[in-house]
Amino acid sequence: MSDMEDKPRVGLVLAGGGARAAYQVGVLKAIAEMLPRDTPNPFPILCGSSAGAINATTLAIYATRFHEGVRRLTYVWRNFTVHQVFRADAFGVLGNGLRWLAAMMLGGLGRQNPHALLDRAPLRSLLKQTMPCKKIQESIDAGALHALSVTASGYGSGQSVTFYQGVSSLTTWRRARRVGSAANITIDHLMASSAIPLVFSAEKINREYFGDGSMRQIAPISPALHLGADRVLVVGVRSEAPPRAARAETDDYPSLAQIAGHVLNSIFLDSLEADLERLQRINKTISLISAEQMREGGLTLRKVDVLVIAPSEDLEKIAARHAHHLPRAIRFLLRGLGAFNRHGSNLVSYLLFEKPFCRELIDLGYKDAMHRKEEILRFLDMPAA
Repeated sequence: MSDMEDKPRVGLVLAGGGARAAYQVGVLKAIAEMLPRDTPNPFPILCGSSAGAINATTLAIYATRFHEGVRRLTYVWRNFTVHQVFRADAFGVLGNGLRWLAAMMLGGLGRQNPHALLDRAPLRSLLKQTMPCKKIQESIDAGALHALSVTASGYGSGQSVTFYQGVSSLTTWRRARRVGSAANITIDHLMASSAIPLVFSAEKINREYFGDGSMRQIAPISPALHLGADRVLVVGVRSEAPPRAARAETDDYPSLAQIAGHVLNSIFLDSLEADLERLQRINKTISLISAEQMREGGLTLRKVDVLVIAPSEDLEKIAARHAHHLPRAIRFLLRGLGAFNRHGSNLVSYLLFEKPFCRELIDLGYKDAMHRKEEILRFLDMPAA
């Protein structure tokens, strides 16, 4: 038996969140430093949505060399610029803006209708250079990876589709508004999963156009369980919930940026928190039912241990400190939406693919994970380096 078969199978769930996913890289960097250099991949099941799908796929490609995969992820994220993700030059931003205006004023431009606010052609080029997706199967064949999943949302069907690539014994699944579909993961799946609605254009896979995987993903932890995880490590991108504050009266109407940030929070963050609460309730219920009663009732529920690592600081406030690093054309666009007003920087935090912001998030993730080193090592059932 291999080490992967002897130990509980750990699933890693990396949520979406645009530039906020830099925090995940810091957590992974800390975990890599905790483990000996020759440690096999500690996460045989990797599940990602949106930008988290890109991080998860990188780990899958380098599953036989976990430390190398984390090193490459860290290098890319520490040196990110907006220009590597979407067109941020004045001509590109202004041209796209004028097409939107013309489409609205003229009742549409036919085939020339704009598909999204920003052009992500640079990201596709970057992924082609850095993501040899054919190596995913090599990781599976080598026994270093049980399964990788990438979730996207179908605009036609309205379903949350989890595309997975893994060992031959895995089977598809179908639940209300969510399905699991076997596939060879490609750049197209990553582009689809990370296509923030309206901001980035959808991606066509087979017969349907897909957008960001966090949309309609009502059970973000579910793919890891379907793929056979016994326990799940979740890396979130929202700070731990502060004490509930009293609602403050305000006369200012919320800006477009504040509304957009609120919508993105509901897409990227709320489903994960609700799914965690649901899993905790199920675990508590199972603990109150004996094994005999479970067998007699024909219940197939099982207890799943979950460890959540989330930012100890407010990422919106960090983004506000670094918003001036955005290219001038993007600052101009976002200022018109109210992104630089009070409560508007939440939108900025999803688009701020710039070194200073990403590096601070990586450092924060590293610090938060190191603070919980013993807890993480116990959860992974791994020796320290």
